[in-house]
Amino acid sequence: MRILHTSDWHVGKVLKGRTRHEEHIRVLGQVVEIAQAERPDLVIVAGDLYDTAAPTADATRVVTRALSALRRTGAQVVAIGGNHDNGPALDALRPWAEAAGIILRGSVGQNPDELRISGETADGERWQLVAVPFLSQRYAIRATEMYELSGAEANQTYADHIARLIDKLSEPFAEPNVINLLTAHLTIVGASAGGGEREAHTIMGYAVPATVFPKNAHYVALGHLHRAQQVISPCPARYSGSPLAIDFGEEENVPSVAIVDVATDKAARVRDVPISSARALRTVHGTLEQLTKVNLPDAWLRVLVRETPRVGLREDVQELLPNALEVRIDPEMMPNRAGERMGQRAGRSPRELFGDYLDSRGNAEDGVRELFDELYDEVSSAQ
Repeated sequence: MRILHTSDWHVGKVLKGRTRHEEHIRVLGQVVEIAQAERPDLVIVAGDLYDTAAPTADATRVVTRALSALRRTGAQVVAIGGNHDNGPALDALRPWAEAAGIILRGSVGQNPDELRISGETADGERWQLVAVPFLSQRYAIRATEMYELSGAEANQTYADHIARLIDKLSEPFAEPNVINLLTAHLTIVGASAGGGEREAHTIMGYAVPATVFPKNAHYVALGHLHRAQQVISPCPARYSGSPLAIDFGEEENVPSVAIVDVATDKAARVRDVPISSARALRTVHGTLEQLTKVNLPDAWLRVLVRETPRVGLREDVQELLPNALEVRIDPEMMPNRAGERMGQRAGRSPRELFGDYLDSRGNAEDGVRELFDELYDEVSSAQ
């Protein structure tokens, strides 16, 4: 059978205040065109359909139309919830999805059979799929307890709970002459982060070893990390990556979807099909004079200016480069104020010290300071 594996659409993404709505329409339109050309039996969307848990009406319209268009190619379509998605809200769309012939699993419910999906290709090839939406640490413990798995101890790690859950759900994989598939929204130990994932769910105990996957799975379709890559695993496992660069940390990624040919008696063969419909993201460095020579009219730009800081510098750069979404001074141009900062640290709060550290590293990524505040509040309240 043939599978089209995609993930991490992040529809509704706003980049430095700029909507990417039209880009998403083009990108998902290209995914549909690839499905029309490749004629897959099954399309798997491995989580993070949306960028936020409260998507706009426009974002919802883009996602539902894309899923419907993929289904109209003749493929079965299965989509799961990711850490950016609102799992219960996705599950609320299941009546629409079922009417459209789409299988949607937003969250882990009380019935494990709902996460086991089976089908048959037009040529009579039987397949079964275990679909594991993203699970927070709290709900991973709850899920294992719901399914009455042995040894559910509160001090076990997230990876232990995920391993036991997958082991339980994949029990039917022992059946012969059936293609065994699994999809999950997870961080796998040793995989390369794509540069744009929110760190809260890629570190701090959320990474699991690839040994959680059953050896008799013919293919594991992963979502969450935005860089397309194979995972060293007991069975064939892969991240499809995001079909567009989500933020500037991902500008070196090659957006794509994966086409997988798999059979019960042959190893899965994977081809990455590039997606080229979104604007490229590029970081440029230079003085104002050097920036006049930059010719990237179709790219969103992050500009590191090699000039002495002054009032009006940002406006001068944006006049030269209207597509510059972020403008800041190149860290190499910042004066060395380490000694001065050392003298000012006494009496400063952890938040202020962390802000100083980010400033010294030239880090302006969205959400880093907010994540520190959230984690610091959580740790402080536990003491």
